Amino acid sequence: MVEVVDAHNLVPKDGHGSSSPYVVIDFYGQRKKTRTLVRDLNPVWNETLSFNVGAPSNIFGDMLELDVYHDKNHGSTRRNNSLGRIRLSSTQFVKKGEEALIYYELEKKHLFSMIQGQIGLKIYYVDEPIPPPPQEKPEEPPAPPSQPPPEDVKAASISRSNSEVRFSGMNGPQPIRRSASAASFASEASTESMLMERSTFDLVEKMHYLFIHVVKARYLPTNGSPVVKIAVSGQNVTSRPARKTTLFEWNQTFAFGRDAPDSSSILEVSVWDPLLSDADGNGRSLLGGVCFDVNEIPVRDPPDSPLAPQWYRLEGGGALHGDLMIATWMGTQADESFPDAWKSDTFGHVNSKAKVYQSPKLWYLRATVLEAQDVLPLTSKEAGLQVKAQLGFQVLKSKTAVTRNGSVSWNEDFIFVVAEPVSDHLVLTLENRQHKAPVTMGVLRIPLISIERRVDDRSVASRWFTFDSPNEENNKKSGSYKGRVHLRLCFDGGYHVMDEAAHVCSDYRPTARQLWKPPVGTVELGIIGCKNLVPMKTVNGKSSTDAYCVAKYGNKWVRTRTVSENLEPKWNEQYTWKVYDPSTVLTIGVFDTWQEALDNDLSEPSRPDFRIGKVRVRISTLQTDKVYRNTYPLLVLTHAGLKKMGEIEIAIRFIRTTQRLDFLHVYSQPMLPLMHHIKPLGVVHQEALRSTAVRMVAGHLSRAEPPLRKEVVLYMLDADSHNFSIRKVRANWYRIINVVAGVIDILRWIEDTRGWRNPTATVLVHALLVMLVWFPDLIIPTFAFYIFAVGAWNYRFRARDPLPHLDPKISLAEVVDREELDEEFDAVPSGRPNEVVRARYDKLRTLGARVQTVLGDFATQGERVQALVTWRDPRATGIFVFLCLLVALLLYLVPSKMVAMASGFYYLRHPIFRDRLPSPALNFFRRLPSMSDRIM
Repeated sequence: MVEVVDAHNLVPKDGHGSSSPYVVIDFYGQRKKTRTLVRDLNPVWNETLSFNVGAPSNIFGDMLELDVYHDKNHGSTRRNNSLGRIRLSSTQFVKKGEEALIYYELEKKHLFSMIQGQIGLKIYYVDEPIPPPPQEKPEEPPAPPSQPPPEDVKAASISRSNSEVRFSGMNGPQPIRRSASAASFASEASTESMLMERSTFDLVEKMHYLFIHVVKARYLPTNGSPVVKIAVSGQNVTSRPARKTTLFEWNQTFAFGRDAPDSSSILEVSVWDPLLSDADGNGRSLLGGVCFDVNEIPVRDPPDSPLAPQWYRLEGGGALHGDLMIATWMGTQADESFPDAWKSDTFGHVNSKAKVYQSPKLWYLRATVLEAQDVLPLTSKEAGLQVKAQLGFQVLKSKTAVTRNGSVSWNEDFIFVVAEPVSDHLVLTLENRQHKAPVTMGVLRIPLISIERRVDDRSVASRWFTFDSPNEENNKKSGSYKGRVHLRLCFDGGYHVMDEAAHVCSDYRPTARQLWKPPVGTVELGIIGCKNLVPMKTVNGKSSTDAYCVAKYGNKWVRTRTVSENLEPKWNEQYTWKVYDPSTVLTIGVFDTWQEALDNDLSEPSRPDFRIGKVRVRISTLQTDKVYRNTYPLLVLTHAGLKKMGEIEIAIRFIRTTQRLDFLHVYSQPMLPLMHHIKPLGVVHQEALRSTAVRMVAGHLSRAEPPLRKEVVLYMLDADSHNFSIRKVRANWYRIINVVAGVIDILRWIEDTRGWRNPTATVLVHALLVMLVWFPDLIIPTFAFYIFAVGAWNYRFRARDPLPHLDPKISLAEVVDREELDEEFDAVPSGRPNEVVRARYDKLRTLGARVQTVLGDFATQGERVQALVTWRDPRATGIFVFLCLLVALLLYLVPSKMVAMASGFYYLRHPIFRDRLPSPALNFFRRLPSMSDRIM
């Protein structure tokens, strides 16, 4: 759906200073046009053109071309009647409800065309419901055979001792044959497993698994819900109870690791009925089973076709003619059945599966409270009124304004963070603050779904809303009028809602999809595994670690499966993200979960997931199409100091998908969207909104299944990065020193040259001075060439591999004392004893005194500069002004090259011609007055 709203400032084409425009749109092989508006350079159409795109996925595979033409039937003096055109990628289109009015600059259709103006459009798509396919008739149960069916496997002799079952005489599965009743060996891939993009696993090591897909059984002599038991390589697992339809159905897949050296060559699959065991008490629960030689099981590696399951005769037990449909094959973690399969290294825990999450789409809601009328209480002559706006847990208040006539003006902006789907209400409360306790005078509830969306800074129409009585807000009655308020409401889609710190942000795109630019590449991450992890907990007297990995880039989060009770877990999972800006950061964190222990012992209280460490990789440090495989330390700063928790091995690759010039052009573009520069948000305000966004993202992901816990999200998003820390203050000071160190080295070199420490170098500097003074055009080229030489020299010392981005040396994490760490981890308000808080306050006062002295020195030097011309010291200002006059006359009379030459040689004169006292100019400057003598 394309709503052609209006256009502005079109080019005249009819020879009389005007045009008669109409619009033609081509999309998906269809052409539509609007009506012609006669002689109008600012036409308003307000027409909606619809295009049928067939399948839902086809909407993102075409370009929309829009042309604005002048209708020649209304006069034209030119052969070319084009007023401009635009071409839009369909990836910018949004679903109905998210559309916004956007003005596009018209572009030239021909090289020598004169084009100007803008056209306003709303573009969105509507999903029409598709009728469901006709339901298939359920499969009729086959009649029991009068004769045993042909055996698909050789007979198995079963020996049973007590409750153990052993199968022998098996030579492996026979070639699998399809039957009309055979179903696919795996269920359809779920949406979340499709999002994992497991097309290639070339960055990680292949992990070999034995897959067993148990589909269903027939002819079992039971009315209960039997289970399937699988035994291989010393591991035993039981399926869930069968679902009873016309057959006994499980449709469950199991994956057993085969990389261990002691892997067994026998696979045993048996069917049991727990009800029979409970009733008889003599172990007659076995209904039968089959076994396979693992060495004979076929190997499947995608993109090979799936293996079809096969009916196998159950031997032994109580099933005389029972059949079991299963499929077995050898595969890797790239198999499409792997994400949803039971895995031997996770012990089958429900919350151990790999998962892909999406952060909620966040908007800024801007509510401008302009004014209110008829809000004066009948019993008062004046009132101090305040508006309180609440959206969920977010509460903002306006300033208190006094009114004596019932009209009051605020003109204040409230900005909230809103997550999709938008279903809440914005609640505005009018309060009278002139009493000891605030008195609620009126309440207003505005549904968010009715608020307009915009993607730029265009003005939004304001509206009047009526306050309701606070006691009748849900049930409007006559006489409940409590005044009205003038509001301007809109969703600002032109901002990027930050949930990460600006220096480690992984995405800068605005909320509105219409403003997204095409991706510049993709980044592929292979999470291989960890080494030398420390035990994180003790369960039943045994130290263990149940580790999983979380990676975050943009709005996509990935979580690997949880490898239980392993200090060197291997995941070997690979994921892909689209890259829209190379100056972004990919974050990988490792955590230990208590969930597996809680599943085994329900009496244990719920505990948070412990952080093991975090690694960041900046995308811009990666070369194109190069695989980086490295091991990085996992470091955590605790109350006891810096602790190494282990190492993580990852492989990463960046692939550029655009032309080289287009990719380099990204570096000349602003990182944040345009609205951040047109209507910037303050630093403090931005940080407060980020805290709100982090809280909403954490709440959203904690409600997923399996959940991504709140403490994990907060750690990945650096929610506490703004907290005060003496260690960080000291680290930032040393960073400043390192930056200034280069300037200090240059000044030291100049002083050594001026002091003739190396006479040869000083003579060469004199020659360079002469050349630059007499040929000033060479100054900038010489400086640029010098910078080039420095960069070329440093190229040899560049980092060959991406750095782990978390440096304990720069962070001063290795030398910090425990007292400062305890203060850093202390919450606000502090929970430490009064004596400790008092000592920290005194220490902070001492530090503040030093900062106060430094700030005073800076202010003093600036005020002395001002005193040169402000006549605070009449003699000093008179001397300075008279010297300026002499310098001006001298420069008028003497060529500037001669003055520069003389000044340079005077500055570089030999020490024997210098005085050991400070220069007269410096002595003069130090005598100038400042405001420091006026400070009380």
